[in-house]
Amino acid sequence: MRKITADIVFPVVSEPIEKGVVVVNDKGEVLAIENRDAHDPASLEVHRGVIVPGFINTHCHLELSHMKGRVDTGTGLLPFLQKVVRFRDIPMEEILDAIEKADLEMYENGIVAVGDISNKLDTRSQKDKSAIRYYTFVEMFDFMQEENAQKTFDMYKEVYDGQAGINGNRKSCVPHAPYTVSSRLFRLINEANREDGITISIHNQETEHEDDLFLHKAGGFVDFYESFGFPLSHFKATGKTSIHYALQHMDPGCRTLFVHNTMTGPEDIRAAQAWSDKVYWATCANANLYIENRMPNYQYFIDEGARMTIGTDSLTSNWQLSILEEMKTISHLQSYVPFETLLRWATLNGAEALGFEAELGSIEVGKKPGLNLLNLDEALKLSRETTVKRLV
Repeated sequence: MRKITADIVFPVVSEPIEKGVVVVNDKGEVLAIENRDAHDPASLEVHRGVIVPGFINTHCHLELSHMKGRVDTGTGLLPFLQKVVRFRDIPMEEILDAIEKADLEMYENGIVAVGDISNKLDTRSQKDKSAIRYYTFVEMFDFMQEENAQKTFDMYKEVYDGQAGINGNRKSCVPHAPYTVSSRLFRLINEANREDGITISIHNQETEHEDDLFLHKAGGFVDFYESFGFPLSHFKATGKTSIHYALQHMDPGCRTLFVHNTMTGPEDIRAAQAWSDKVYWATCANANLYIENRMPNYQYFIDEGARMTIGTDSLTSNWQLSILEEMKTISHLQSYVPFETLLRWATLNGAEALGFEAELGSIEVGKKPGLNLLNLDEALKLSRETTVKRLV
């Protein structure tokens, strides 16, 4: 048993506790949350700073970890995607080594659970042995070619079947993005996700070209598809932003995690939250800056009471895999977002989005959330010097 204390403890579900003590057993389960005066000082592990729950990374592409530094920054999403898709001939041992190192990096950065996009089985062995809990989203796309939907689904269903569900890990079949999934493939994905408590992840409104496609059949995606031999001659503009196409074809009974949302506006948020009460929004601030040199307007989401979460995206589109670094970027560039709000995005909201809230996301008796120490004082001001240390 350990009795861990710091200047402030943030349970997330309740008010911060000055000089709080978190009592955990050898398995990391929280036995009690108390004040220092209830304990013999000699029995305490005393730290300077604040104790918070382990972080939840709701969006990552672990299998792309070998691409770190290989794709230019600031190009925009379409050139970025072209570079990633055409990058080939990486030795498997290099891929697997990068996956292992990235998993360790996330663990050391205080991340306890990850929502991970997979198109292959490259990450399975690492996930099976990792100390991190994974929700694997097996991502499917048929470039909106209805005739390829069944073949595409069958190919990725093999990847889904090969993903293990041990050690508390979970999995589901998911669509890549509105602009890459036909209505038929959406139906096949919905039919595959009949289990209760499923989370569906989908990339959403990451670039202005996405909305231009659905509003006007204009923008860069028309030429993008032509370049890959997938003409959009059959496609008709809907006159609405891309998220409406996704809402039309997804199951509102599943938890839905919209990812990136760089171009998402208040009307889009309201439409999604009217469609389902199980909607979450993942932001990957550093990846948005890496690719498009822009970030979402978080005030829109705050004003609408949206449940935000935080992701890192992959090392293809980020300099590191750290939820703290994402929080620091948001705090620096949109400083109206309070620390307590960012913390909830980084912990409990993420755990709920992945269906892991029974054990993770908040410091409560009976949970095993992990404990992180941030070197903050009572001002709770995130800065370049803010670090995270994993305590449990």
